[in-house]
Amino acid sequence: MVLLKDTDCTIVRLAKKGTVCQPVCGSAKIIDGDGDIRDPILWERNLEGVDVVFHFAAQTSTYTANADPLADHAVNVLPMLHLLDTCRQRGFRPTVCFASTVTIAGIPKRLPVDESHDAQPLTVYDLHKKMAEQYLCWYASQGWVQGITLRLANVYGPGPHSRQNDRGILNQMIRRALAGEALTVYGAGEQLRDYLYIEDAARAFAVAAVHAEMLNGRRFVLGSGVGHSIAETLKMVAARAAARTGRAVEVRNVTPPEALSPIEQRNFVADSRQFREATGWNPHISLSEGIDRTMEELS
Repeated sequence: MVLLKDTDCTIVRLAKKGTVCQPVCGSAKIIDGDGDIRDPILWERNLEGVDVVFHFAAQTSTYTANADPLADHAVNVLPMLHLLDTCRQRGFRPTVCFASTVTIAGIPKRLPVDESHDAQPLTVYDLHKKMAEQYLCWYASQGWVQGITLRLANVYGPGPHSRQNDRGILNQMIRRALAGEALTVYGAGEQLRDYLYIEDAARAFAVAAVHAEMLNGRRFVLGSGVGHSIAETLKMVAARAAARTGRAVEVRNVTPPEALSPIEQRNFVADSRQFREATGWNPHISLSEGIDRTMEELS
């Protein structure tokens, strides 16, 4: 796989103020910057000459979004609008690849879920992600940018800690298992999830940018296409951690909290056929291999 860091290009990494970006070795020129994505000046200063924008910045907790919808709107909707309208006003024409979420579908009526499934947001977070998608689609339809949305399933793998306790759950459980701590499953843990390894997700965004003209204005569901129950997944984590550390890891079934969001009770498996057929992308890393790779990085 050819990585962006190994290509002859310039990569501008914009992060939240105070973020320490990991050093990158490769052929690409790396420029690091920081700022507030809610500030339109940030976009005016950083979009000139840019060919592709990978928009990953977001507030990702459904509970935080529900508790303060105005603050969530300011983080998950307005920055997209500032980005797009800066392009319109200044005549920039980048490709914008936006990281959205499969939970926009709400409680799926059928499995697997593809792009034909109606969007039925159950949370403020999902509602705002849908709004950002719609802005991108509309600006793309006007010719001011090229826009592609990838609705991501449960992404996991090596990387920094999530700032939100209700995100990056699989990574959290992997860390706990390596430390010999018990893993907790709400109820029987029968709900299905589609876990997408971070390397496969990153490759999908790079492929989307390469095929921007063909994909312009479209939304795609992105996942591994394989469903695993939460209980099955955590038993796999416990077993692989025990094999690595020599310590048994307990998996406990606990009563779900009363405030648990209905979106947590859904079953989900992705049908990414449209994206695969359009780009040739395929997920390469199975859940078991992805867990092993993540443990290797975290050990």
